[in-house]
Amino acid sequence: MANITRDPAYNAVDPTDFPAMMEVERYGERTTAFDKIISATHDHFWDPLDPKYIDFTEPFDLEKEYVVNPETNLDLRTAVGDRLDEAQKIRLVNNDALWSFSSILHGEQGALSLSASLCHILRDPGAQEYAANQTREEARHVTGFSRYIQARWGKPVSVGPALGDLLTELVASPLVWKKLVGMQMLVEGLAMGAFASFYKEGRDPLMVKLCQLVMTDEAFHHKFGKIWADRTIPHLSKEEHEKIEDWALEVFQVLLFNLGSPEQKKWMYQDLGLDWEWVQGAFMEAMTDAKIREDMQEANNIFRVLIKTLLNAGIITDRTAPQYAAYIDMKELHAEGDEMVGDDIAEQGIKYLMNINGGKAFVSPRTIAAE
Repeated sequence: MANITRDPAYNAVDPTDFPAMMEVERYGERTTAFDKIISATHDHFWDPLDPKYIDFTEPFDLEKEYVVNPETNLDLRTAVGDRLDEAQKIRLVNNDALWSFSSILHGEQGALSLSASLCHILRDPGAQEYAANQTREEARHVTGFSRYIQARWGKPVSVGPALGDLLTELVASPLVWKKLVGMQMLVEGLAMGAFASFYKEGRDPLMVKLCQLVMTDEAFHHKFGKIWADRTIPHLSKEEHEKIEDWALEVFQVLLFNLGSPEQKKWMYQDLGLDWEWVQGAFMEAMTDAKIREDMQEANNIFRVLIKTLLNAGIITDRTAPQYAAYIDMKELHAEGDEMVGDDIAEQGIKYLMNINGGKAFVSPRTIAAE
């Protein structure tokens, strides 16, 4: 697939074409589209290695306490829950959190590598500086989630095939639009929903704090993708729009049906003496389309947030809306406008960080999104 560029801020060169970065005229052709995001990074700076921001020595008993509200665990709503005693339920829920945070960690590594790859191909100095800035922020997320997993479980688990394949595709792609739609919208949208859910339902104060700190960064990363959409989507040809729309729907379906599938996390059930195929059968029996639709009505449901991200970006049209409407009320999403789940949490976190960092001029991600 060819690159699709409608705004010069997203012009790209071949990653091996460094001479293009030394063209004299290029240095003076800088977009101002991302200046506010770049400047705002000082106010939401945090250091995962400094306990004044977050202390990873805070204790938590994984054998006796749920790290998240067990009512949010899908497995316990199936026949799986009937086979487990309380200690096993705690182990299941906490291992499922390990799976989720390991997936988040792998996703943050993907975002770090993808942002770094944008530095090699974005010709515009302003866009390139933004990508470098995001790379720095993604690096601290990798450190933060690595430290959290180490503190609670020792080490992460391997990435699931579905997520691993998607991240590999996005990082390796030479196409700016695929990187931005895939990472800044699909993966970041998914992450914002997950962070908001863990912030709301988490019982481990360390987890809650980490999610909020990361959201102060991710809210701005998400807006970078929205700026691309605002400057690109309205100017696409019908063929180009359909190409992006179809690819986004394909990725959504892969994530929806595979991200939390028992097949992706066989180790977790083997740990409890359960056959993953039996678990999958129990899951399919309980998680009907109607049940999935009911769960997606929650504002911080990760897939609801993902759909809203695509809808607000103008990527979903009447052509593909029925595919998403099988799970979500699209009219309701339209009526909600641009407000995204997690914006309030991120703003509270930014104000908390400004008090530590001595910031003076609060910049809201909402304001940047509206430009």
